[in-house]
Amino acid sequence: MERGLFWLPLLALFIWLAWAGWNEYQKLEAYKLWAESFERSKYDIYAVLGQKGRELTWGLPTRKGAVNLETVSLDSVQSIRVLVNEQPVDLEAAPNKGRAVLELTIADRPTPIRIPFTEPPIAAKWAEYLQKSLQGQSEF
Repeated sequence: MERGLFWLPLLALFIWLAWAGWNEYQKLEAYKLWAESFERSKYDIYAVLGQKGRELTWGLPTRKGAVNLETVSLDSVQSIRVLVNEQPVDLEAAPNKGRAVLELTIADRPTPIRIPFTEPPIAAKWAEYLQKSLQGQSEF
């Protein structure tokens, strides 16, 4: 009986891990379908992001697909910067760790758009790419 009580929490942990893995797999499959319509896209646990032409779309990943989607035209973007732990960073020397945010300042919005990233180097690459797109250079 004592051995059974010892293994019960371990069994619960394995069941939870299996559910968490299945949940993440479902999110990835829903993202793949969502991302097909974009030229460039990214997925992480915080947000999905896609670019099609001069339109940028982002939202939250779920098992049913992306939700809370917002779209903005690159033509209305005034500035792009990357924040790591709420501090602006140089795109060439982005740290490898920290909470990264791609911040877009829009002409007709009072507050900037903030798109979260799990890794600062990926946020920096997106910022570089979008800045080149703003300048008319779509090749990265």
